[in-house]
Amino acid sequence: MEYHITLPSKPRIVSEEGLQGVYEIDSLYPGYGHTLGNSLRRIILSSLPGASVTQVKIEGVPHEFSTIEGSRETVMEILLNLKRVHFVLHGDEPQTVSLVAKGSGEVTAKDFKLPSQVEIMNPEQHICDLSGKAALELEATIERGLGYVAREVLTKDKVEIGTIALDATFTPIRRVNYEVENMRVGNRTDFNRLRILIETNGTIAPREALTRSIETMIHQLSAVIGFQESDTSSSAKADESAAPVTGASKVKIADLELSARITSALEGAGIKSAAGLARKSASALKELDGIGEKAIEEISVALAVHGLKAEPEIEEKAIEEISIALSSHGLTLKAE
Repeated sequence: MEYHITLPSKPRIVSEEGLQGVYEIDSLYPGYGHTLGNSLRRIILSSLPGASVTQVKIEGVPHEFSTIEGSRETVMEILLNLKRVHFVLHGDEPQTVSLVAKGSGEVTAKDFKLPSQVEIMNPEQHICDLSGKAALELEATIERGLGYVAREVLTKDKVEIGTIALDATFTPIRRVNYEVENMRVGNRTDFNRLRILIETNGTIAPREALTRSIETMIHQLSAVIGFQESDTSSSAKADESAAPVTGASKVKIADLELSARITSALEGAGIKSAAGLARKSASALKELDGIGEKAIEEISVALAVHGLKAEPEIEEKAIEEISIALSSHGLTLKAE
């Protein structure tokens, strides 16, 4: 009797409002709701690429604990506001954006001067408030990445004086929740319905986030199908089989202490080493002048001393069995 696990439905859109989306997957085999839901939630939070500010350089500010004259916010608060700006980076190369603001007024993300590869999805994001003749000049480095990366990891080399390295939150996801409820499939009422709620920062659509996470899971699982042979055991077997041949390849025919007639016949046939002799079958050796049954026995004994044996022959009985098997399929064994 064949058993199989039924396949679920494709995701269904329940609602999509602004940056939030709710999706359902029906007919999941009992228990698979939590299996799939938890896996997708972890992938959505950790494995979707995004862009973030990784370094900031502010004119006249040596470190993040400084203050800017005429600014209501401290440098630390300005950095936190910068991390709330949602950048879209087209390409993999880091990009630099700049901001110059002078005089009284509010500074927002729309005041950034952007290269063609960078977009800002929330230009209304507050940066700071300036008063009087205050001025703010800064440059920020935007990079792509996955998940959350501490600044110690990002800045492997020492940064320039005046450059402030930041922790980077690359993920474009704000929130992911899932819930599982039972549903009826046929006569059973314990199948699962998975409902997933996804909220993004606007740089990616919730529907696209779910699609990419499913593709990532499939790609990861397809890579682990099957088994690979142990490198240790394979190399051990290779060494074990190769060791005698390597040693025997250095043994010349003259060193096997065979009779002069046999030695002369082998060397005349171009067989120079014990390894080369071991690769010859008995029938092939018998075709040489001066090699008969007694010579074959003498050669076998000499090779055994060096841990070798001649190529095995196919016995007559085995040939008969092969011929019978082939004839049952309308084939015949080709004669030499």
